[in-house]
Amino acid sequence: MNAVLKVAIGRTPRTEALFTGAVAAPDLALDLPVLPNITRAFAPMLREGRYPASEMAIASFLMAKAGGRPVVLLPVVLVQRFQEGAMFCRADRGITGPADLRGRRIGVRAYSQTTGMWLRGVLEEDFGLAPDAARWVTFEDAHHAGYRDPPWVERAAPGSDMTAMLQRGELDAAIFGTELPEDPMIRPVFPDLDAAAQRFRAQHGCMPVNHLVVARQDVAAARAGDLETLLRLLVRSGAEAPGAEALAPALRLASRWCAAQGLTPRVLSLDEIWEGTPAPLRQTFTG
Repeated sequence: MNAVLKVAIGRTPRTEALFTGAVAAPDLALDLPVLPNITRAFAPMLREGRYPASEMAIASFLMAKAGGRPVVLLPVVLVQRFQEGAMFCRADRGITGPADLRGRRIGVRAYSQTTGMWLRGVLEEDFGLAPDAARWVTFEDAHHAGYRDPPWVERAAPGSDMTAMLQRGELDAAIFGTELPEDPMIRPVFPDLDAAAQRFRAQHGCMPVNHLVVARQDVAAARAGDLETLLRLLVRSGAEAPGAEALAPALRLASRWCAAQGLTPRVLSLDEIWEGTPAPLRQTFTG
């Protein structure tokens, strides 16, 4: 009888072949729960270890790791992008670029959201806009239990919709995930997205990572072989598993910016980030 591994991952072009069975392993069956929004798996994974393995936002993982949660990182990338294209503003507010966000009201799903972390780092290092130079409006808590938003953050009223608040002018700008607004009165904050991406890569030597995969620490210790099979299946399906070394620039930067923004109490070293991940699982996988 084949082993079964329950894995919470989003159904995307990178993983579709796993859901249809087009990519499978003879000795490991994947139990893939139906999750319309994969981000809803992150909190139960970090707070209660609900799944043996799960897709995970990198900022949420770093917060959990710094907080001593028993999760380990696996070097497979499910979501990765330059972040500047996720930040939109009202076209009638005189915002010609990121420097004009000083003193503005900026919406973001959660202050700990990974895209928000990356963009706040860009705003501070490239445009001199510290996080407390704007007024941040959030809509939900962090995935990692116990985190509290800083004093320059306010919570929107229950049931509020960020896109609607931006359209009504209650927000000057907002950071979105994969679903971007389509409204002639809303446009990107960064006027040249290609130039912004090139600048980021030139400065930091990497593309920011959003979602990787994590496993419970006990699962990594007892079922490393099954997790290796999972990584190979993900790669065959369309994900990338570049290995720990290749991910180092992005992880170092994410760790530094998480600490600078108060998401973690200190910068985690690469050794700390990969603690508990068996050495065979840190390599590059090609399918």
